[in-house]
Amino acid sequence: MNLKITHFVIFTTFGFIASCSNSTQKLTKIEAKQIPINIDYTEIDSINAYIKPYRNRINNVLDSTLAYASHKISKDDGIYNTSAGNLIADIIQKQANPTFKSRTGKTIDFTLLNHGGIRSIISKGPVTARTAYEVMPFENTIVVVELNGKSVLELIQYLIDTKRAHPISGIQVILNKNNTLKTLKIKGKPFDDSKTYFVATSNYLVSGGDNMGFFKDGLNVFELDYKIRNAMIDYFMKVDTLSPMIDKRFYKIK
Repeated sequence: MNLKITHFVIFTTFGFIASCSNSTQKLTKIEAKQIPINIDYTEIDSINAYIKPYRNRINNVLDSTLAYASHKISKDDGIYNTSAGNLIADIIQKQANPTFKSRTGKTIDFTLLNHGGIRSIISKGPVTARTAYEVMPFENTIVVVELNGKSVLELIQYLIDTKRAHPISGIQVILNKNNTLKTLKIKGKPFDDSKTYFVATSNYLVSGGDNMGFFKDGLNVFELDYKIRNAMIDYFMKVDTLSPMIDKRFYKIK
């Protein structure tokens, strides 16, 4: 009797599998509707209670003080360079270089970001992880591009022509009164058009963002898989006080 039952179960199972394998399911229709979120929706206590511990934990992490800003840090306080731009470009230069060197044996020569990528000031007082999210809300990652001398000069001309304080670090650009290039130094040394230079930037700019087409001529591109925002948070955790200033990294003689 048990043997017959076993055979019956096996037979039934195989028959079920065979019937499933012969049937094909096709997607025939997709329906969607827009559900606006407005004041008509009210909070649900059970959902609020469920997510409260997670919300509190996230807020605690985001709002814990990492450093202190000695003054307001803004991207609009200078003409050719700004306190916020200098801070963020310097952070990328410092934080990305160890990773780049460990992978390639080479060092980053200078950094270029875009003025529009900075989305908030850093107020005087405590600096937190939330501060980094407010300043850099995008998922942009750090990329290092190897440029030849010709492309570097195109980059400098771009800085001159756009007349915006795009964040730079590791490089000094001095203009004549008529906006022509007077001096160009990289890591404190005169520019050499026969050399190639390693430039830290963002994946957004490498893809042509802000019309930075010179990156498309890069000889090599190195993805560091390191978000700009994370580099900022890592830096904030290592320092006590942020006091970036407008300096002489990019200016025009009078």
